[in-house]
Amino acid sequence: MAKFDIIAATGCPTGIAHTFMAKEALEKAAAERGLTIKVETHGQVGVENELTKSEIAGAKAVVVAADKDVQAERFAGKPMVSVGVSKALSVEAAGKLIDRALAAKGDSTVAVAADVEDETEEKESIGHVIYKHLMNGVSHMLVFVVAGGVLTAVSFLWGITSFDSTASDYNSFAAMLKIIGGIAMNLMVPVLSAYIAESIGKRPALVPGFVAGMIAIQGLPVNAETGMIDAGGAGVGFGFLGGIVGGFLAGYVILLLEKVFAGLPKNLDGLKAIFLYPLFSTAIVGLVMLGISGPMAAINTAMMDFLKGLSASGAVVLGLAIGCMCAFDMGGPVNKAAYVTGTAMLTEALAAGVGTDTYNFGTNFMAAVSAACIVPPLITTFAVVVGKKYFSQEDHDAGIVNLILGCTHITEGAIPFMTKNIWPVMPIMMLGSSIASILTIMFNVHDPAPHGGFLVLPVVENGPLWVLAILIGAVVGGILFVAFKKYDFEKNQKAAPVAKPVEASKAAAVEAPKAEAADFVKVENVFVAEDFASRDEALSFVSNQAVKAGIASDADAVMNAFLAREAEGTTGMMEGFAIPHAKSDAITEAVVIVVKDESGVTGWDTMDGAPVNVAIALLIPGAQAGTTHLKILSKVAEALMDEDFRGTVKGSTDAAEIAKTINARLV
Repeated sequence: MAKFDIIAATGCPTGIAHTFMAKEALEKAAAERGLTIKVETHGQVGVENELTKSEIAGAKAVVVAADKDVQAERFAGKPMVSVGVSKALSVEAAGKLIDRALAAKGDSTVAVAADVEDETEEKESIGHVIYKHLMNGVSHMLVFVVAGGVLTAVSFLWGITSFDSTASDYNSFAAMLKIIGGIAMNLMVPVLSAYIAESIGKRPALVPGFVAGMIAIQGLPVNAETGMIDAGGAGVGFGFLGGIVGGFLAGYVILLLEKVFAGLPKNLDGLKAIFLYPLFSTAIVGLVMLGISGPMAAINTAMMDFLKGLSASGAVVLGLAIGCMCAFDMGGPVNKAAYVTGTAMLTEALAAGVGTDTYNFGTNFMAAVSAACIVPPLITTFAVVVGKKYFSQEDHDAGIVNLILGCTHITEGAIPFMTKNIWPVMPIMMLGSSIASILTIMFNVHDPAPHGGFLVLPVVENGPLWVLAILIGAVVGGILFVAFKKYDFEKNQKAAPVAKPVEASKAAAVEAPKAEAADFVKVENVFVAEDFASRDEALSFVSNQAVKAGIASDADAVMNAFLAREAEGTTGMMEGFAIPHAKSDAITEAVVIVVKDESGVTGWDTMDGAPVNVAIALLIPGAQAGTTHLKILSKVAEALMDEDFRGTVKGSTDAAEIAKTINARLV
């Protein structure tokens, strides 16, 4: 059985994107550290790549990045870091989690420091615990909403009253679709409640959780004539909010009963599971839920009235609120709050029936939410097509894939773009989504399906206007995104050749160690036939060659200096060139080392997205950081603006010719 240094579990509420983005980031981060890892994913199709008991036992540390229950109790006793899935979406963030998990085992002092540094994450703050339980319910609920909502919406293709046998447009098949869809939608609240409870109290909490959810949708039955509680009477449901309250109530009642019955003999464990827990928990939860039905119904009504009040304030106010929430974290808790509110209102709309005010408001609200969720990925697609030269090849490819994700209502594809530049990309996304939401409301679009993107377009009322609203939001956001990338690109391009002339001129006034141009690039420091798998491998090669040549005393120190500079901003230029530079006390003399890779080094985030074929690496002693460093850097950057210089260096395989060409520009 294979053993792994690190094991991990990832899971997001919908199980569509965040789950697998975190998995990929953790795997890449582990590979960078030379560690083996196995990541178990809790996606919408269930648990994949499941961890075995022996794999858990053999692992050095555990990383849990999840907003749903992933049975973390399996890892009891192992060094572990537990955070929300959004904390592991980049390789850098995932690497920090791995480091912290390993530190918790290898060095207790470091482990304590890590705990203090991010105490709320290590101890799982109350807020994150509540959110995790809630999202466990939401993740199970969403599939019922999607299936039921889409089937109900499809039934309308035969006519808005095609389910009614007394109507002129009646169709028996449409009626059956609506029945099936209605049943699935009615299970939304009980499933939400049950799986919130299950996340807290495990399997025994399912029974009281389902019961609490059913009470939430039917309320306290009262006889209309007597005004007394009557099992044959009718009640006022308190819906989605009631399901949340009931789920938490059921889960914590089970935890309470576990303490109450803890003193019973061990041989009665079977009786507790099959009789005592379900009986007492159902009675307690049921009575409490019926008791609070009045206040909860009033709160539910007040919330709906508030949202309708926003609508009364105008399409701009409501659309702005929806758009900003959906694009704020793109699939995170704020986005989910808006989406789940939309599905709850859609459920009420479908129950109220076509033509009612409740139906019109709920389906219009759902259309605005869907539009806001579709726009962010489409913004990235527009941007990478129109402003291709401002994006790396990796970003370009991701943006093209986002066309499919956006059209199918999967917002998460835009996350990698936002994490690179939260400001101003997040506001741009929020603006684009808000425009789409506002126009959707103004265009009176009605969407009776809770998911599916453009796939449900046939059932959307005023569908062409809906598409127009989304495209306008995507184009406006895309133009702004391209403008930002163009500005950022030009700023970096100008910074390289100019190399802060004011500072350079000041540096020139300071006496620097004299050196002939030929001293900087020696033939033996030009390597013309290398093959590197990554940027870091190329920089590591240069660092080690510097030590071998007696230029530096510590390869790790030089490598760290290179990486520190890359972290400040990429040194990848254009047309296959990069000018990495390291300033360190471990470097004994100012030298230029040149490496060439004809196949190209990928992952260097160059200005034009092209791989690097030539890296002209500057190694500068720490004492000369403000003098020699600036002089050489500015001259190399200026040389790269010369087409003849680039052509000679890139096209030659003669180390002597390359050294001579570069030295001539360093005079």
